[in-house]
Amino acid sequence: MKNLRSTKGFTLVEIMIVVVIIGLLAAMAIPAFQKVRTASQDKAITNNLRQLSAAADQYFLEFGVSTVTFSDLVGTGTQHYIKAIATVAREIYPTDFNQGEAVTASAVAGVRTVTYNN
Repeated sequence: MKNLRSTKGFTLVEIMIVVVIIGLLAAMAIPAFQKVRTASQDKAITNNLRQLSAAADQYFLEFGVSTVTFSDLVGTGTQHYIKAIATVAREIYPTDFNQGEAVTASAVAGVRTVTYNN
């Protein structure tokens, strides 16, 4: 009687080597992905700050004042300059804007701040 043992398939060692290689690739890819994600969030927040700063500058010119609140700039009414600001990383935007000052978003992803200087 012949031995009908199959030689097809992978051995345990081959499968373990593949798993280790996948783990090493993941260990290299995850930090790179997080770095790109952080940079993307910062750019989106900087763009929001730029829009807020431009709206505040326009408000200062139109009304001849040097301070404006967030609620005067952002809203759905016809007298607002920006319809909405979408948060990207649970950031907090300032409530007051002063003429000539930098605009800063705090608590970006809970730990960072992003500042825009015009």
